[in-house]
Amino acid sequence: MKTRRLGPNGPEVSSLGLGCMGMSAFYGAPSDEATATGVLHRALDLGVTLFDTAEMYGPYTNEELLGRAFASKRDRLFLATKFGIGYNKERTALAVDGSPANVRRAIEGSLKRLNTDHVDLYYLHRVDPDTPIEDTVGAMAELVTEGKVRFLGLSEAAPETIRKAHATHPITALQTEYSLWSREPEDHLLALCAELGIGFVPYSPLGRGFLSGEIKSIDDLEEGDFRRSNPRFMGENFQRNIDLVQAVTAIAADKGVTAAQLALAWVLAQGDTLVPIPGTRRIRTLEENVAAADITLIADDLARIEAAFPKAAVVGDRYAAAGRAALNR
Repeated sequence: MKTRRLGPNGPEVSSLGLGCMGMSAFYGAPSDEATATGVLHRALDLGVTLFDTAEMYGPYTNEELLGRAFASKRDRLFLATKFGIGYNKERTALAVDGSPANVRRAIEGSLKRLNTDHVDLYYLHRVDPDTPIEDTVGAMAELVTEGKVRFLGLSEAAPETIRKAHATHPITALQTEYSLWSREPEDHLLALCAELGIGFVPYSPLGRGFLSGEIKSIDDLEEGDFRRSNPRFMGENFQRNIDLVQAVTAIAADKGVTAAQLALAWVLAQGDTLVPIPGTRRIRTLEENVAAADITLIADDLARIEAAFPKAAVVGDRYAAAGRAALNR
């Protein structure tokens, strides 16, 4: 596996990481532990070093899964987790807590569940509008001083918030959704990260699996899969977005790769400090995704992809109302 740095002077990690959320939450029934552990171990054997989780995933069970799976392998991976959000009891809105007190509570819980004495990259999962970002990041910086955290990150933060946070303590990585069908980071965030020397970690680089071309109908998704209530997967939006994926699939076939591999190669081509974190529950898909790191797209390929899948072509919001309310703060 090739490697990249999170920012020009940041830590070196595998050029593709593994997003672990789907093993434990949001995509229907969780994976059984043996299957999930097999995927995690295979990823490590393939050279993946960046593993991404969060206290919200489960909640808590995904961190516990990684803690057990990597109990004897901790020194081989770069472990990232996130804190600060959870659903309210009605699951109609996200409850966000970036208070210094919660920073302290959250890290202690994550360290215990992950079976480790430190987290390599600690993200604020969503920005708390009721807590100044300087206070949140200041408390996170104390964890760096104590050796409980090595590097700090933000997720789905607005440009001005990122600047304030970075002035308080260096931010190593920004995690935000980015793929062929979620290109908002191109408006401001990618340039800002380049300016400040912050690495960029695109989550859902395969559009929550949609860009693989394997989802043909909403019925392909399990009951309880949150994508069933995602605007891009609903009604007329679904078919209009499928048409875009089919166009990209044709380009992939011409190159002798899969649609998912082409989509991942496209993200990797957007900058050498971008480290996407596709998720999967299957070893076969993991191996396919990892192979995308070796695909080179030339200018003609990128132009053809852009013509087939222009930025403005996607229809539907990327989150339902509860999720959208916590973005870009």
